[in-house]
Amino acid sequence: MALLVQKYGGTSVGSFERIEAVADKIARAVRRGDRLVVVLSAMAGETNRLLGLAKQVSAEPASRELDMLLATGEQISISLMAMALHKRGIAAQAMLGDQAGVVTDGRHSRARIQTVEAERLIDLLAQGIVPVVAGFQGRCDAGALTTLGRGGSDTTAVALAAALQADECQIYTDVDGVYTTDPRVEPRARKMDSITFEEMLELSSLGAKVLQIRSVEYAGRYNVPLRVLSSFQDGSGTLITYEDPAMDAPLVSGVAFRRDEASLTLVGVPDEANVAAQILTPISDAGIDVDMIVHTTTGAGKADFTFTVSRQDLAQASALLAPVVKTLGVNSLRTNEDLCKVSVVGVGMKNHTGVASRMFQTLGQEGISVQLISTSEIKISVALDEKYLELAVRSLHNAFDLAKGE
Repeated sequence: MALLVQKYGGTSVGSFERIEAVADKIARAVRRGDRLVVVLSAMAGETNRLLGLAKQVSAEPASRELDMLLATGEQISISLMAMALHKRGIAAQAMLGDQAGVVTDGRHSRARIQTVEAERLIDLLAQGIVPVVAGFQGRCDAGALTTLGRGGSDTTAVALAAALQADECQIYTDVDGVYTTDPRVEPRARKMDSITFEEMLELSSLGAKVLQIRSVEYAGRYNVPLRVLSSFQDGSGTLITYEDPAMDAPLVSGVAFRRDEASLTLVGVPDEANVAAQILTPISDAGIDVDMIVHTTTGAGKADFTFTVSRQDLAQASALLAPVVKTLGVNSLRTNEDLCKVSVVGVGMKNHTGVASRMFQTLGQEGISVQLISTSEIKISVALDEKYLELAVRSLHNAFDLAKGE
C-alpha cells in the first residue's frame, strides 16, 4: 500500500468531464489500497478569468487582495472534486492550502513555502479520508492568504509529499512525461523513462515548461521521488530521482530552449574591477534576472560588457542603465531583442569530453552563429538569432542521437 501525493493541473480538471475522469482515476487507486493526497490547480482558464476581473477594477490591484481573489480558483476545483469522489463512495475532504498546513513567507503573488504542518493531513489519512488540497496557496505567519505564483500547485504537491514522506509525488498534466525536447519543434523527440534532478532542474531553468522550477528544487532538496504522467492516457511517465551518473550515461539527455531572450551591450566601459557591480546592481535591485554575461577587453583601458535578460525586462533594464551609462562614460548602449537561447543538458558531461566541440561543429555546419555562451558542469547554453531556433534544436537533437536514446 503506497502513500502517494497526486497533483492534477488545470487542463486535467478543465471541465466537468475531466473532473469526472480524474475522480475515476483516484477512486481506482483508493480501491486498490493506495493512500492518496490530491492537489488540484484551478480549472484551465480560471486564473486568467479572475485576473481579467481584477484588471477591470484596477490597473494595478493590491497584491494582497489579488491573492484573495486568485485563490478562489482552486477552491472551486477541490470542492467539485470532493463531490465527485463522494458520488463514487470515496471519503474525501476539500481543504484550502492553509487548512492543509501550508505556511509561507509574506510575499504576495510569489510566496515561498516555509513549512508544512501536516498533522491534519496525517489524521485524515488515518481515517481513510482522501484530502483534496488547493494548490498554489498557503498562509503566512501574519495570517494573510498568499499565493505561490504560476505553477505553484506543483510546489504545493512536492512540499506535502516531503512533509508526509510519501512514496512518490505524481504530477499529472497534459503530457505523458518529460521529452528530450519539445515535440512541437522536433517531432522525433523521445519520452524519457527517467531523468536526474540535476538534469530536470537545468531543463526547467532553461525553458522546459513541464514542471515549475521551484517544485524541482524542493523535490531535490528533500529527495522526493517525482513522476510526470498524463491524466489523459495511461503510462509510466517519467521518473525524476537521484542517480549516481554512470560512466556510460548519455552525453546529452535533452535540448531545451527559450525564445524570449534579449541582450544589452555597454560599449566602451572602463576596464576596471568594479565595473560589473556598477552595471548589474541596479538591475538586480529591480528584481530582473540576468542570464549570460560576457566581458570583452577592447584595449586602451576599455571593454565591452554584454548580458542577457528576459525580453519583457529589456525596456526596464535599458532605463535603469541610462544613469550608469553617463556615470561610466560609456560610448553607447546597444540592445538586441531578437535572441533565443538553446541549451544541451546531460549528467554524462561530468565524465565525458567533446560535447562543446560537437555542439559548435553542428551549429557551424548549419551556418548558425553563436553570440553568447554559458556553461555549467552538466549544460552548455548559447544565444542565437531567434530565426535559427528550430533549426538549432533539430540539428542538436539529431547530432546527439536523442531520438534513439543512444
